Amino acid sequence: MEKFRTIELINRNGLRLAATNFGCKVISLHTPDRHGKLDDVVLGYDAPEQYLNGNPYFGALIGRFANRIANGKFTLNGTDYQLRINNRNNSLHGGPNGFHHLFWKIEEATEHQVTFSYISADGEEGFPGEVHVQVTYSLSNKNEFTIDYTATTDKITVINLTHHSFYNLAGAGNGDILGHKISIQADQFCAVDENLIPTGELRNVKGTPFDFIEGKLIGASITEPDEQLLLGNGYDHNWVLNKKSNELNLAAKVYEPVTGRLMEVFTTEPGLQFYAGNFLDGSDVGKEGKRYGFRSAFCLEAQHFPDSPNQPTFPSTILQPGKVYKQKTIYKFATS
Repeated sequence: MEKFRTIELINRNGLRLAATNFGCKVISLHTPDRHGKLDDVVLGYDAPEQYLNGNPYFGALIGRFANRIANGKFTLNGTDYQLRINNRNNSLHGGPNGFHHLFWKIEEATEHQVTFSYISADGEEGFPGEVHVQVTYSLSNKNEFTIDYTATTDKITVINLTHHSFYNLAGAGNGDILGHKISIQADQFCAVDENLIPTGELRNVKGTPFDFIEGKLIGASITEPDEQLLLGNGYDHNWVLNKKSNELNLAAKVYEPVTGRLMEVFTTEPGLQFYAGNFLDGSDVGKEGKRYGFRSAFCLEAQHFPDSPNQPTFPSTILQPGKVYKQKTIYKFATS
């Protein structure tokens, strides 16, 4: 077995982030509340080795393709590709041995940033091309956790990377997240079918439970008898961000009123998957023996849209040889 390594980043305000080379997983993120008390706000486990058999996505770097690809199939330049299936009939998050389940090389580490790299072989999990990926996590004195991604390929391929921390701004394992207030800068979301694959319709959020433009509690509309909520068992959808492609803009804000913690998400990506922990069921025993129950965390995954290789009207996820995939996402923390 390859060796687990853990890197800790810290800034002058006392924020601390720990990450492991297994799946580039963020295993802890301590941020202060309005009184200066530090709490770990990401779900996970006490020891890095527990991530081998635990929830595969806690804190993980996701690839080669974040989210779902219908039936694990797509066609590129006239060639059909079959990916490994691991979610109903779909390929999810790059397959069972996607980037989240691999050991990465630590290229460089300081007290403020760490850079991981991985070479994904041609045909790995069914994807074409040898892909070289580099991901840098940094923690600034502005309380910004920044993720910079780059990738290149020797053969035309598809790629869609994201970060998958499960957040609870009251502290990991401290109740549900229904009282968190969230705003998402999006007028549309991707409607899905019974397999949570986009239908191709970009549906307007106005007048629906998916309208977070002005901000509202996560729990305010989550139990409404809305067809899309029933399909996802709650929120598990991609929002179409109100932004120009590749510009770094504010995508979402989340506020937890008891602790006063505020998290803002900025990204260059066109979409944001908001997941409200609908499949957490208490079977995961996490840090300090706490069970992670139903809707005890949320995820905000900045990415391209699900099933993009099969949806020609969606922003392209194709990467050509000689081109560089680049993405930046920032999670910024404050209190009020």
